[in-house]
Amino acid sequence: MADYALLKKLKLTNPWHLLAVGLGTGLCPKAPGTCGSFGAMLIGMVVVTFSPWYVLAGLAVILYFLGVKACNEAERAMGIHDHGGIVVDEFVGMFISMLWIPQGQWQLALIAFVLFRIFDIAKPFPVGWADRNITGGTGIMVDDVLAGLYALICGALLWYFTGDLLLS
Repeated sequence: MADYALLKKLKLTNPWHLLAVGLGTGLCPKAPGTCGSFGAMLIGMVVVTFSPWYVLAGLAVILYFLGVKACNEAERAMGIHDHGGIVVDEFVGMFISMLWIPQGQWQLALIAFVLFRIFDIAKPFPVGWADRNITGGTGIMVDDVLAGLYALICGALLWYFTGDLLLS
């Protein structure tokens, strides 16, 4: 569980801090990672409804690089690595996990959400290794990118083998 008092060291008027806490979704006192992932899923649902997959992919890439900087700034302000309230990494991981969803099929986002949370919490290799061994903003971001890739692969395979059954 995240030390909520450390979040008070962040200035939400600072755009890097606001981005680090996922536009406020990481401020949830319980399960901030899940709250951040849910917020990202809602944004991702809008994107997959109206845009092809590569728009969400581009958003994930841009947010990754901005997120590294935001995480570094938040770490510096709080004096701690990978505080639970830093959830911009969940946004990137969720966006990656949703890349398999066909345009307009926003209702499949809940499956991507569940898959991403499973891999983000369980941290199978190399997710756990990255979480423990890569430092700074890059370290915060990379494990969620990897969890997102696992969720993407599983979601794509699920869609490939079941297709329209998921929409029934």
